[in-house]
Amino acid sequence: MIILGIESSCDDSGLALYDTHIKNLRSHVICSQNLVHKKYGGVVPELAARTHIQTIIPLLKKLLKNSNLELNKIDIIAYTKGPGLSGSLLVGASIACSIALSINKPVIGIHHLEGHLLSPFLSNNSLTFPFIALLVSGGHTQLIKVNSMGNYFLLGETLDDAAGETFDKIAKMLDLGYPGGPKISLISEFGDPNIYKFPRPMLYTNDFNFSFSGLKTSVLNVIKNIKLDLLKQEKANIARGFLDAIIDVLTSKCIAALKNTGFNKLVVVGGVGANKQLRKKLNILKKKYNYTVFYPKKEFCTDNGAMIAFAGAMRIENNSNLELNYEFNIKPQWKINQIKI
Repeated sequence: MIILGIESSCDDSGLALYDTHIKNLRSHVICSQNLVHKKYGGVVPELAARTHIQTIIPLLKKLLKNSNLELNKIDIIAYTKGPGLSGSLLVGASIACSIALSINKPVIGIHHLEGHLLSPFLSNNSLTFPFIALLVSGGHTQLIKVNSMGNYFLLGETLDDAAGETFDKIAKMLDLGYPGGPKISLISEFGDPNIYKFPRPMLYTNDFNFSFSGLKTSVLNVIKNIKLDLLKQEKANIARGFLDAIIDVLTSKCIAALKNTGFNKLVVVGGVGANKQLRKKLNILKKKYNYTVFYPKKEFCTDNGAMIAFAGAMRIENNSNLELNYEFNIKPQWKINQIKI
């Protein structure tokens, strides 16, 4: 069975073909909109939707060519149903259902976050349920108890800004460019960790929630107080202090969740999950706290069609209902604990 996955929840157009017979991807393609949104310092929803319209069909042609496959050989189309930007979701959903109708094949709507949660299975044969998942991206920061396929319990989430969003805002303050995560990660390597000790919000609370607005304000106040054009070294010092603070919070909450549940497997997904300093800290801590940590391949940390195609395969394997009437709907505010098999 060959499944076409279409991801369009935000600003990345991603398509992939997953073959259940070989249990692997046939091909995957992606088109990033970073250059489109760079001058705005963040994603502009209307521009994102328009760009999806321009890119998804050419990507589909490229995908089929790379796979040496005809469109009618696809068995099922999986598309991102939510959560995400309404316009972007509508583009992906309408194209998915149009393709399905044209070749008389069923469609299945996939939860974007479930796609992320399952993405490490694409490259980790030893990963099994249950596990704790840290989902960190531009739009989400959540700790999720993953009991089994489709059985997810939200332990905690950000009460304000998502981690990835905070990276982008700090990078903008430091005039580093967009997207902020890779920029801060790179320049922080040249920073002195002892210059700026920023607060670690909610580090010692008896829950699994996050808050990054206070950290963001603290960094802003430091930048304002300097009052001069920041030298590169000063930017590096601030970036290092910020990165150390946010990593301390993320890793501490992960350890607390593992202890609370008694689980010994941690999965880290989402764009921020590709951050090498975060991975390094978690890999150091696993020796002390006796857990195993799993990551997707870095190319599958950000939004991609591969995770949607694979989630579709997992859903079908678990007897999820397929949609045959092509009356698609989207769920921009779909919560992870509202998923059903």
